[in-house]
This record gives sequence, C-alpha cells and structure tokens, in this order.
Amino acid sequence: MTSTNIIRPADPTLHAALGLAAAFALTKLLLHFALTLYTSHLGYSYFRDEFYYLACGHHLAWGYVDQGPVVALQARLGELLFGDSVFGIRVLSAVAGALTVFLGGLLAWAMGGGRSAQALAMFGLLCVPEYIGLGGYLSMNSCEPGFWMTCALALLLVQRGYSQRLWWTVFGVSAGLGLLNKPSMAFFLVAVAMGLLCTPTRRLLFTRWAALGIALLLIIALPNVLWQIHNHWPTLEFLHNGQVQHKTVILNPIQFFLAQFSTLQPVNALLWITGVISLLRAKSIRDTRWLGLTYVLFYLIMEALHGKDYYLSGIYPALFAAGGIAWERRFALSRRVMAERLVAFPMFEGALLATSLLLLPMSSPVLRPATWVRYAATLHLRADSTETSATGPLPQFYADRFGWEELTDTVVKTYQSLSPEDTKQVCLVMTNYGEAGAIDLLGKRMEPALPPAIGPQNSYWMWGTHGCNWKVILFVTENSPADEAAVWDSVELVARLDNPYSMPFEHKNVYLLRGRKPSNPVVWADWKDFI
Repeated sequence: MTSTNIIRPADPTLHAALGLAAAFALTKLLLHFALTLYTSHLGYSYFRDEFYYLACGHHLAWGYVDQGPVVALQARLGELLFGDSVFGIRVLSAVAGALTVFLGGLLAWAMGGGRSAQALAMFGLLCVPEYIGLGGYLSMNSCEPGFWMTCALALLLVQRGYSQRLWWTVFGVSAGLGLLNKPSMAFFLVAVAMGLLCTPTRRLLFTRWAALGIALLLIIALPNVLWQIHNHWPTLEFLHNGQVQHKTVILNPIQFFLAQFSTLQPVNALLWITGVISLLRAKSIRDTRWLGLTYVLFYLIMEALHGKDYYLSGIYPALFAAGGIAWERRFALSRRVMAERLVAFPMFEGALLATSLLLLPMSSPVLRPATWVRYAATLHLRADSTETSATGPLPQFYADRFGWEELTDTVVKTYQSLSPEDTKQVCLVMTNYGEAGAIDLLGKRMEPALPPAIGPQNSYWMWGTHGCNWKVILFVTENSPADEAAVWDSVELVARLDNPYSMPFEHKNVYLLRGRKPSNPVVWADWKDFI
C-alpha cells in the first residue's frame, strides 16, 4: 500500500500581497500615532475606560464583570512596554488597527482579488471612522476585527487548499482569544457556522482538523467560563442590569441600518454593500456565499438583540475585501486596473478621501472643544450616542476625556492637607470606575502614598474595600450635603467639580466625611453596582 503526499505549489501572488498589505498597515499605524500625539497636544486626556483597563491590568484575572481578560492583559503589556502615558497605552490598539487593514488586504487576496482590489479594500478601511476611533484609544474593541478576520482568513485559506492542520489551528486560537476578548465573538462564530452549514462549503466542518480547531477555541475560552461560574456569573448580571436600566440606546430597524452608513462613512457604502451582494451572488467571487450569509445572519442577530450599532464592526473588513474585488472585476478592462495601479479608481477614492477628511473630527478629536462644537453645528453633524446618559457640549466619546486632572488634583491636595493620623486611615471612595481608575493612575503619580481607590462599580466592587474602617472618607458623589449629613456626623464640602466639557454626571461634590452613624452601617454587598 502506498501513500501520496500532495504538495501545494507556492502562490506567486502571496509575497506581493503581503508587501502591499504591510505598506497600508504601516500607514494606518503612523496615522494613529500622529492622531494620538496631536489630540493630546490639544488637551484631550485619557478616556474614561482606559483608567479602568489599566486598573484591571494590575488585577490580572481570567475574567471581569464587564469584559474578558484580553484587554486587561493588553493594558498591562502596553504599560510595561511603552509606559502609562496616553501615547504609550494606545500603542497596541494602534497596532490592532493596523492589523485590521492588513487582514483586509489579505482577505481580498485570498478571495482572488488582484493588486487594485486589495488596494481599494485597504484604502476604504483606512477611511472608516469607526476604525479610526477604535484604534485611537485603549480598548477591547480595537482587537475585535483582528480576531474575527483571522478566523475568516483561515477558513478561506482552507478552501484554497492550504494546510488544514495549520489554518484550523489558527482558527481555533484566534476564536478562543476572541471569546476571551468579548462575548460578541460567540455570536460571530454562530453566524459563521450557520453560514457554512447553509452552503456546500459545510464540508469544511466535517474533518478532524475542524474538530481540532473547535476543541482549541473551547479549551482557550474555558478558564473564563470557570471564572464566571466561581464568581456567580457577574457578566450575566451586568448585562441584565444594563437591559432593565435601559443603559443602551435602542435603535429601531431603520435606525440600526442607517447607523452602519455613518459608522463606516457614507461613501464607503459603495464598497461594502457591493461586497455583500458579491458574496451572496457568489459569481465573480466563487464559493464565498457562506461569508455573505455570515454577515446577514450576524446582522439579524445583533438587530434582534438590540445591539449597539458598532457591534458589527468586526466583520466589515471581509465585506470591503469583497467590494474591492467586485469593483476590480466590473472595471477589468480599465487601463488602470489592467496595469494593476494602486489608485485604480481615482474619482471614487478621491471622493472617499475628501469625505473622510471632512468627517475626521467626528471620529478623532482633532479640533479643540470649542472649535469642535462650532464645526459640528455649522455642518449639522451629530455624533452617534450608544448610551442613554445625558451629554454636554461634547459627545461622550470626547467628553469622557475631560475632568480627570481636576478630580485627582482636588483629591490629592485634600489628602495632603490631612493630619498624619487621618492619612493612615482615610478611604478614597469614588462612585464609578472612571473616577477610581483616575485616582489610581494620576493620583498615584502626584502622591505615591495615596491609598487605592474604592468603588462600587463592576470589578472595583469585586476588589473590595482594602481594609477601610469607614472612619474618615474622602467621597466624590452627586449627593447633596443634606444627603451626607443623614449618614455622617461631620460633613465638609471640599470642592465642586464642574469641568464644562466633561459628562454632566461628572459634575460632582467632593466631601471629607467623618463619623459614620451607627444607624447607617456600611454593608459592602449593598453597594454593588454592576452597570
């Protein structure tokens, strides 16, 4: 009995595709670096969630109340490698943004696109406002497209005859890490499975290597599941509270559809919608109907669950890749396409670039706050809001970068004014993770002896009270002096925080409180605020 090994010949187009994708990815990386440095120069500070992720990075675990462990590891690695400056903590997000563009180019190549298709797909991805925003700050969302599109690329390469053992392993690792990053990965995987099962490409699922990939993703995700079980499913409680408290803006079907145009840039619709149609028709792009169905099914799942409009952002690089191929083949006899020019569609790409520059202030804070307000009003532009919290003159994505220096300066100066006896027992109590994280990062810079912040929100509640005896409290809250007088014997209003550009709910009072009344003991379990 003899065995035959089939050796797949090297694809001569792969090297060129990798080089082109790397060039576009480098452009994306440098763009993020430039925007971060420039917006910091304009006075935009850390984003609220960045403080929290850095704090989670100092409490590494297999799970957190409102996120998986990947972003905490990302925060810790970024801090160790590049420092905890605004620029330093965002480097890895910028790299993730560059990876999104890189994968977009490789997806176009894997689906049979030439140089012009690859370049058009990546140029469109460079101009997506959502990706400019996500790659511009420390966030789990910045990594999501990378995990999703690595899975899609792996499946496409298996289709093309590349090593099943290698690429199903890549699929399993990427899917498992994606599940550790955000729960939405699970819905994407369900949509992928349904898309495959609805087409002849289902045969890819019924091999031992597919079983290996699926086993890998389950094994990688298992520690987080065990953490959830051990801690009584805090993430489910968090999601339930958000639903019953109407934290998220619920869009009707029309609003949800139109939101895709604004998050991706309106002109880009000519690229990604063309991509959806091409995938579903599966004529110019063969054997890819499963990928088009994946998008449709995932879209319907997110719309039915009232997901936020940006929850679909991870899947769009594949649609841009397909759209680039559709444009290339529609204009195959064009002189520029035949010559495989990088700029094969100058009118379309010029319109895309001009519109993107016009909309750039809506995705990255490249204008000073007062100028931004005038700019948005003049052009009648409105920033999308995904949460129901009231906003001030700036949208939340920008407003959450103001007020932290005033907060930490007030807390630190109050702490330093205390007697030696009080500094040994004072507790710093904040009402949300943004304030607590700002104290733990910025406050510690100003005063290394500052005790850790205590907070009731999400993972800060799980980290406990750090031995607080509740005798002397420095409290940041919206409560009135009368509210605090009902609970404490001594109430001193230290300061009022009123940064005009911060979120309205951050306009708060800072109190120095002493003598908790016996009739109102602190029961930490009652302070839990998973929202």
